[in-house]
Amino acid sequence: MEISYQSSPATSFIAFIAVVAVLVAVWKIFNKAGEPGWKALIPFYNLYTEYKIFWGKGWMFLLTLIPVVNVVVGIMLMHKMSKSFGHGVGFTLGLIFLPYVFFLILGFNGDEYQGPQ
Repeated sequence: MEISYQSSPATSFIAFIAVVAVLVAVWKIFNKAGEPGWKALIPFYNLYTEYKIFWGKGWMFLLTLIPVVNVVVGIMLMHKMSKSFGHGVGFTLGLIFLPYVFFLILGFNGDEYQGPQ
C-alpha cells in the first residue's frame, strides 16, 4: 500500500500567501527598527540583522548553530523582540508559540521600536 502526501493547489496557495504575509510583516518590523526591509529576504543575514536590532550584538546569531543553546537563545531573542516594542511576557509567549500571528501583529500595528532592551 502506497501513501501519497500531495497537497491540493488551494493548500499550496494558502501556504504561499501565509509566507508572503510573514515576509512583509518582518520587512515592516525591520523598517520600524531603522533597518532596510530587504534584509528580511536574505537567509542568515536576516537572522544576523534580527540579533543586531533586538540584542544589540549581531554576532550572537552564531549561537543558533549550537544545538540546545539555539533554543534558549531563540527564546531570549523573542523576549528581547517583545520588549523592544514595549510588550511583556505574554507577547513573548505569543511570539514563541504563534510566531506567524505575532510577527503580523508587530509588523502591522502602531507600536514603535524602542531600541534593544
